[in-house]
Amino acid sequence: MTVAVTLALLLALLLISIPVAVALMVLGLVIGMLFTNYPIHRAMGEIFWSASTDFILLAIPLFVLLGEILLRAGIAQRTYSALDKWLSWLPGGLMHANIGTSAMFAATSGSSVATAATITTVALPQARRYNYNESLFAGSIAAGGTLGILIPPSINLIVYGFLTNTSIPQLFLAGIVPGILLALLFMLLILIVCMIKPSLSGGTRSASWSARFASLGDLIPVLFIFAVVIGSIYAGWATPTESAALGVLAALLLALRYRAVNLKFVSEVLEGTMRTTAMIMLILITANYLNFVLDSIGLAEMLKDFVNNLGLSPMKTLMVIIVLYVVLGFFVETLSLMVITVPIVTPVMISSGFDPVWFGILLILLIEMALITPPVGLNLFVVQGVRGSGNISEVMIGSLPFVVVIALMILVMIVFPDLALIFARYVQ
Repeated sequence: MTVAVTLALLLALLLISIPVAVALMVLGLVIGMLFTNYPIHRAMGEIFWSASTDFILLAIPLFVLLGEILLRAGIAQRTYSALDKWLSWLPGGLMHANIGTSAMFAATSGSSVATAATITTVALPQARRYNYNESLFAGSIAAGGTLGILIPPSINLIVYGFLTNTSIPQLFLAGIVPGILLALLFMLLILIVCMIKPSLSGGTRSASWSARFASLGDLIPVLFIFAVVIGSIYAGWATPTESAALGVLAALLLALRYRAVNLKFVSEVLEGTMRTTAMIMLILITANYLNFVLDSIGLAEMLKDFVNNLGLSPMKTLMVIIVLYVVLGFFVETLSLMVITVPIVTPVMISSGFDPVWFGILLILLIEMALITPPVGLNLFVVQGVRGSGNISEVMIGSLPFVVVIALMILVMIVFPDLALIFARYVQ
């Protein structure tokens, strides 16, 4: 009954378009009054303060700032142009560059939305210039954007680590192989579709070898920042939060190198960073209070006992959780979905014998699927918003083949869990 009332109240609040953060806070207050006689609402101030001052979460605005600097400095445009020269000879040409650039930008920005918005801005004019099928092209950008939360550094992995006390360096390492493999599967899908139906492709183009090698210099900035951020963590020089600060410093130096820094640049970077950070942090703070309330009334323990009493095998329990996320992903915004469910679901999965690092990566794949499935797939709206013409249904249709690929990747992760754990075992 407690679970049913909680879910019903949450869905009701979201369906009447109350902002997510407000809905989470109201839900926490109502649940606290309904299911306990203790005045747990008096702990709200302390919970809000402790959540907002957690050192780990400082990495979020820093990674958002890093992505904004790269976008405004034109580094994403340079990366896309370079990959276009190397990949445009393949059937589907520019769509392979979409995925490749998304993967590289994901290795610096940590945000799916930022990745999708950036690549759409850079790539869409090229699609129209070379007469690509805009539905599939937009779908490839929306799907490529999902790599932003899987390939490290990932804001969502930081959130998962914060909510579950799981090692963030381990999570970052665990996301590398699945992220690269998923990007390759996306490219394989594009290749097969365009070979079967060439009309969907804008044709192939080729660049000279001299132009290709000359373009390699434009890939160095992204690789440099990735090396600074990830390398500093695993060399033991910096925590994830400190590495984010180092990444911002490196990005700022690159922006100065390209003479992109001026008053307008600073204004746009700071405004974009503040908007995104405020949205994420407000959701996290209110979700932290809701999690405190649910823990106080014993909901997580009740749910764990309920699942254990069902007598399901660990694999059947996993299937139930996957179905739950697929269904909720149709209706609930992805960050909200994470912060609402992770503290409740993760203890159930761990008690069933699953590794928390592996489950974190599997969860991110499920979140990626939710990002490109209607009706609330965030990347679909981001791509359509930047696109500014046509109907969002075209983006949805173009994204459907990539949803199938993510589902296939989830199956691969279940069959071969070591794909996520092969590197993660070597760090704490």
